[in-house]
Amino acid sequence: RYTHSMRTICLPAPGHEPLAQRLANLLTVEQGSVDTRRFPDGETYLRIASDVKNAQVVVCASLAAPDGQLASLIFLAQTARELGALSVGLVAPYLAYMRQDIRFKPGEAVSARLFAGLLSDTFDWLLTVDPHLHRIAALADVFRIPATRVPAAPFIASWIRTNIPSPVIIGPDVESEQWGREISSLADAPCLVLEKRRLGDHEVVVQGTLPDLSGKTPVLIDDIISSGQTMANTARLLLAAGASPPVCVAVHALFAPGATDALRMAGAARVVTCNTVQHATNAIDVLPGIAAELPAILKGIATTY
Repeated sequence: RYTHSMRTICLPAPGHEPLAQRLANLLTVEQGSVDTRRFPDGETYLRIASDVKNAQVVVCASLAAPDGQLASLIFLAQTARELGALSVGLVAPYLAYMRQDIRFKPGEAVSARLFAGLLSDTFDWLLTVDPHLHRIAALADVFRIPATRVPAAPFIASWIRTNIPSPVIIGPDVESEQWGREISSLADAPCLVLEKRRLGDHEVVVQGTLPDLSGKTPVLIDDIISSGQTMANTARLLLAAGASPPVCVAVHALFAPGATDALRMAGAARVVTCNTVQHATNAIDVLPGIAAELPAILKGIATTY
């Protein structure tokens, strides 16, 4: 339970009321209210209907499909400051735009650094779950505000131990290895990592030498399911080698159109995700991990007043 004496209020960005309510309940703090609508011309109307003066404000918003949320996020944070909030932080269980971390072609926007800069200009601190950091070593390399990562691995490993008999953890590529190895250790299960070549936004090839998986349940691990092609190709590779139908587990459920069908047609036994992005596949609750980190963050921010 959150016991810090300073008043704290969880404010939902539009569409994220369940997230704000759950966090407020876990922390035993106030859940605020935000009125919002679209004007006929598509612009955003926003009003903070709760008293935020002299409060630590926690804005709650998972940032899947971020472009449609940016105006509301900025308006919400700046309005809270104008109304007297002592600090305004962002809980974003899914943090968008972290994958474009270098300039692959001349003239490309390095969106990971640009987006981090925008959020650093808007909020006092950030908390997220397992951002997609590949060539960026840590959030502090791109954020100018305190930024905290909550690992999903302990929650995924717990789910696997409870629900999967004789699991073997499989990472489809080197980028998934950081999650696969950690989950493997916590779940006390063997792990292997395959190789992936990306041929385009919707086309990948997964390859690798597979051991005998007789009597094992393959558990495919990745941080994001977007097009679903990485896991679908891995599932087909496993089934062709005689393995049992795999369980696909991901931290973030982005699911582009057709992704669920692609996984089903590839032979996945089940698809399971964490609740960082609301989706029908959510089965692993990571919000207690977020709530456990918040008191120390808020206490640290309070010392800077």
